[in-house]
Amino acid sequence: MFVSDLIHDAHARRYRAIGTGLAVAIYLFLLAPIVVTVPMAFGPTNALTFPPTSYSLDLFRIFFNSPRWLEPLFLSLEIALASMAIAMFAGVPAGYWMARHEFVGKTLITAIIMSPLIVPVIVTGLGLYLYFAYLKISGTMVSIVLGHVMVTLPYVVVMIVAGVNKLDRNLEFGAELMGAGPMRMFLTVVIPQLIPSLVSAAFFAFLLSFDEVIISWFLASPTTVTLPVKMYSALEWEISPVIAAVSTLMSALSLLVCIIAISLRKWTPADV
Repeated sequence: MFVSDLIHDAHARRYRAIGTGLAVAIYLFLLAPIVVTVPMAFGPTNALTFPPTSYSLDLFRIFFNSPRWLEPLFLSLEIALASMAIAMFAGVPAGYWMARHEFVGKTLITAIIMSPLIVPVIVTGLGLYLYFAYLKISGTMVSIVLGHVMVTLPYVVVMIVAGVNKLDRNLEFGAELMGAGPMRMFLTVVIPQLIPSLVSAAFFAFLLSFDEVIISWFLASPTTVTLPVKMYSALEWEISPVIAAVSTLMSALSLLVCIIAISLRKWTPADV
């Protein structure tokens, strides 16, 4: 029995070592583009070279002094904030209702909401382009925001459903027994407990919208070019070293948002 335990422990250590090695290899593979791009963002302005022959902040100065890059940046921020707000406004009550209630057609409605996670994004983009063209709003900021909401809403609903499932339902029953109406109970009992999920869902929706390129490319017009679409066009028609600086800034923004979300998830209403 002792020998079999030793053999089992040896196999377990071997499998853990193999799993750790595979995990490290996968993470290195995923981080490789960032490791290459970030140094190039501090390289010379005449070419994309790795490793850079010299280091400076010239590419960042060009980006922040160029209206043709700043305008798509501000537009992307506006669209991301609007998409996040709409997705949260619709997704929070929808996620709570789906988690707490059973109703006719729940499975069908859930499938419809989650369908953007299954349908290829390029198919979604083409469908939205044809639909909005029929409504004569294709190429407007409204169409891009609605397209982004369609993509971000499923993630918001999933996060809210997961958060609601972890809540103590007895607190909601207690509030209703004390005379609180459904809306008051939702705002005073459910929402404070859902703050970590709300923060994560909001930031995730913002990042998804800010980084979205395929739907934005289908729905963009010359006056509604987002930053990812601008980057894609720059890669298609020119090889501008500024793209490395833009990529680095977008990666830094994503990292900052993730750090803030993780920090806020540790905060609970009891800490106030």
